Amino acid sequence: MIRFVCIWLGAAGLLSFLLFGVDKARAKRGAWRIPERVLLLSAFAGGAPGALLGMLLFRHKTRKPLFRILVPLATLLWIGILGLAIWRFH
Repeated sequence: MIRFVCIWLGAAGLLSFLLFGVDKARAKRGAWRIPERVLLLSAFAGGAPGALLGMLLFRHKTRKPLFRILVPLATLLWIGILGLAIWRFH
């Protein structure tokens, strides 16, 4: 179970990181953008650490209050889920 959660978080984190990077690149070019709800959903689906890293590294969505609150909240949520999985199934 713990292995599954770790694989899920790693894959979701990488996907979120890439989504933030792609959206930032598209924003610079004025191209079609990834909807904000997709970016937030990717964070809450387990990609919060990747989303947070993407926000900081790409300087993307850092001025949006919704992202400044929800992405760290999602990160804390998944840290709790991982901690619970380790405590319960280890």
